[in-house]
Amino acid sequence: MSERISKPEPVVLPPIPAKRYFTIGEVSELCGVKPHVLRYWEQEFAQLKPVKRRGNRRYYQHHEVLLIRRIRELLYEQGFTISGARNKLDSRSTHEIPEDLVALPPLDIDTIAIRHELEDIMELLRR
Repeated sequence: MSERISKPEPVVLPPIPAKRYFTIGEVSELCGVKPHVLRYWEQEFAQLKPVKRRGNRRYYQHHEVLLIRRIRELLYEQGFTISGARNKLDSRSTHEIPEDLVALPPLDIDTIAIRHELEDIMELLRR
């Protein structure tokens, strides 16, 4: 009897609230990762540098929460090793176009018509 190892189902994570800073406990809940794992990942991933304030307390910003979710996806859902995930993140330029946008076909935009419509709107607003 052969058993097939299946990948774990992707976990649905809660939405990230519109806040400037998050504590390690909040990030832990938002990303489904325990605080000690977050502290370990800070050592392993150079991109992950939370602000440290009074008493060495960590405060994560929105982009860092997104990065942690990406690291979690690479490690837990796609099966990367720490070094493999690090290489994957390093190879991806910060100026690179996201993968889901690369495959979009070019838009057929009539810029002249849009310009005329905007001029008409501006004329209405001036009145």
